[in-house]
Amino acid sequence: MRWNLRMKAAEQGIWKSTEMRRRLAEAGLEISAGKMSALWTGNPTSIRLDDLDVICHVLGCEANELMIREPDKVTARRPRKTADNTTVGAPTVTPRLGRNRTLPPA
Repeated sequence: MRWNLRMKAAEQGIWKSTEMRRRLAEAGLEISAGKMSALWTGNPTSIRLDDLDVICHVLGCEANELMIREPDKVTARRPRKTADNTTVGAPTVTPRLGRNRTLPPA
């Protein structure tokens, strides 16, 4: 996913993060300068749904307009199979050997 906040804000005439932060505060969402910077400059690792709802309200958009799918990145992450049907890039799973477990008491 690619975060599209700056483009959606620009479409509404919001060119600076401080202006966006002020409008969010007017709508009832107080965001710290650090969190606003993270939302404005990059892809946030997480965002509360309540916060996303206020952002969408301020920008007059839907959540899917703020997040753009990147299917090529998903395809690139998928492990590849070779001619002999082995998987390239997949982790090897090794079973752990340990004591046998007993059944719980009846």
